[in-house]
Order: sequence, then structure tokens, then C-alpha cells
Amino acid sequence: MLSKIVARIIGCCGCFGFGFGFGSSTRHKRQLSPTYGFNKHHSLELLLDEEMEDDGDCSYNGDVTDTPQGDDAELHSPPKCSEEILRLREEKGMICRQYPVQETNKVVRLEDENGNKMVNEYVRECKIGAGSYGKVVLYRSSIDRKHFAIKAFHKSHLLKLRVAPSETAMTDVLREVLIMKTLDHPNIVNLIEVIDDPNTDHFYMVLEYVEGKWVCEGSGPQGGLGETTARMYLQDIVSGLMYLHAHNIVHGDIKPDNLLVTRDGTVKIGDFSVSQVFEDDNDELCRSPGTPVFTAPECCLGLTYRGKAADTWAVGVTLYCMILGQYPFLGETLQDTYEKIVNSPLVLPDDMNRGLKNLLEGLLCKDPNMRMTLEAVAKHSWVIGDAGQIPQYLCWCKQKSLQMGKI
Repeated sequence: MLSKIVARIIGCCGCFGFGFGFGSSTRHKRQLSPTYGFNKHHSLELLLDEEMEDDGDCSYNGDVTDTPQGDDAELHSPPKCSEEILRLREEKGMICRQYPVQETNKVVRLEDENGNKMVNEYVRECKIGAGSYGKVVLYRSSIDRKHFAIKAFHKSHLLKLRVAPSETAMTDVLREVLIMKTLDHPNIVNLIEVIDDPNTDHFYMVLEYVEGKWVCEGSGPQGGLGETTARMYLQDIVSGLMYLHAHNIVHGDIKPDNLLVTRDGTVKIGDFSVSQVFEDDNDELCRSPGTPVFTAPECCLGLTYRGKAADTWAVGVTLYCMILGQYPFLGETLQDTYEKIVNSPLVLPDDMNRGLKNLLEGLLCKDPNMRMTLEAVAKHSWVIGDAGQIPQYLCWCKQKSLQMGKI
């Protein structure tokens, strides 16, 4: 039965997308820079051309989706999608950003005096990541000389990539923009500007540049990162993810590649391309999540699942990787990996710290109803350690709610 289900899912997953090369019979060479959420091991035929952002302009016309009009829309109104929920939140002013994302609808492509290509004020330095939707390039502002990571896309390419029966890659990218426009948290990569010229095929997301590494960089079968570093990183991951869940946002692809560490050791969550938003606590999903080896057991079965619980499982896999330098469930094939995730018991070293062992067993509980919640993780004795509890972050929209309540 599972083999048939996996055969249906495999088309959505593409390939394993491993972010670091240990724990597998096939090792991948790591890049030196964080990839800002782009899966650098996707099938090459899905990658955009190496010089994508250097192509000539072309006209672009097209809508992403068609929506019912008039009475039909009222009679057959489906549950609100992420985009509708986010727009309603924006209309009500219930977003966390005190200062909005800059939106630019004009692209000017030039060269500076040294022959470096430019997009508006940004001077191109080098490519730092690539994936199935586009690529990430390091740019420097010609105004304040700050560095930014810019995701560059072709809209025409995104519209051709089908990611779900009624969704294209363009749907994913626009939803990612809408989500990031609402977020403001110290443990989440910040979206600075969106550049979308309706007269060209180019689309850019200007992101905060995290000049650091991945959370698992430096770990390996010889011993991992060590408990102290892993604890520090986990606290930041949990803080950022609790913030997302408190705003009914499911990330959907928590993994080391999407967890960037700044020079001062702060972890920031990136890549919201498969994230979803909900009106309330009903976080049921049916679309396959991001990366197979971080997929929760309930997701492997091709059934509906709870997005927040699936995110929590992925945190457990990430912690396991940070501590032991390998994956907890890994097969020779995609189907074998899913079989192990669903059926194989969790194996931990006999000499592992009892508190850490208890935490991993709670996070990697195969029954989502019995799995440890993030709230429980934040209060766990191993997580608290000597540093104390994870600080509670009072976001901007919560501050506004409290202020309105006092009026």
C-alpha cells in the first residue's frame, strides 16, 4: 500500500534535496554560502539558466488564477486560502511589521563603472544559491553599500511550473511574498523589498543577507555540533517557529538548509515557498511538505495531516542532525526512506544525555497526537539548560492588540 502512495507523492518531491553530505551513501558537496531556501540538489532540468537575471527583458501578461464571479462565488465559496487570509489581515492592520516592505514596480538594468551588472540600486557581486524556481544572488546597494540576498525569477517560467492541481510555482512565490510582508521577528529572515515590473518578465525578492552558515555546518558522524551549540540554535528555531504558529503560519520545510546562522550565532528561518496560513487552529494540509527526509510519518501516507505537528517533527530531525551528524531515518531510495520514517523505531545512543534523549523521543514521536508541542519543548529542562527559558517575543501586531484593548 505504501509503495503505491509513495509513487503518487514522488512527483511532488522530485528528489531528496539533502542539504549536507553526511549520513548518506551519496555525498553532496556543500556550497560555502547559505542558500536562502533554494534547494541546491533539485533536478537540473528544473533549474533556471545560470545567467537568468542577465537575460533580456520580455513583455509579461497573465493572471495566476481565475476566480468565480458573482453569485457563483458566494454559492460555491471554498475555505479561505492563504492569500485571502493574508490580505484580510493586511486590511485590518494586523501585521507584525511596523515598517512595510518596499514595493517597486520599475526595473532598471544597467552596469556600474566597473562593468558589474545592476538591478536598480543594487550591484551584482556573485551567485550564492540556485533552485527549481530561480536563483539567489549577492548584491550590494550602491547607496549605503549594504549587502542583500536577492531571489531572481522569470514570471513566465514560474507560471509554467505546476506544483499542485490548481497552483503554479508563481502561486508559491506570491504567497511567500505575502507571508514575509507580514513577518517581523529576530529569528526570521527579513524581506526588504519586492521588485515587480509589469512590463518585464523579471521578479525580485530583496532579502536580508545572512553572512554565516547553516545550523548543521560543522557537524558530522564524529560528534555533531555539541550540546551547547545545538541548544543555542534550537532555542532560536523554536522561538521563530512558535511565532509563526502563533500567527497560524505553517512553515512546511524546516531543515538545516533553511536555517541560517549569523556571525553572532543567531539562527534565522528562511524560505517560505511552501508555507501556508490558516484562519484558526484548523491547520489540516494535504499537499506534500518540502523535503522527504524531514517529512513526518503522517505526511508519508498521503493523507491529510496537521501542519504544526509536521513542523515540530522536522525540528526533531534537525536537532538529531545537529547532535549526531546524520539523519534518523534514511533509506537507499525515496520509498525506502518513507518506509523507515513510518515503521522504523528511533535509535539513540545508550550514553546520550537523558534529558536530550527524552526531548528527541518527544519530538520524533510517530503519533502526531502524542508528539511533543513546541510550547512543551520551550519549557523542557534540556532546552532551558543554564541559559534559562526562551524569551517571549511581543510582536508588533500583538502590541497593537494590547494597546487597543486598553482604550
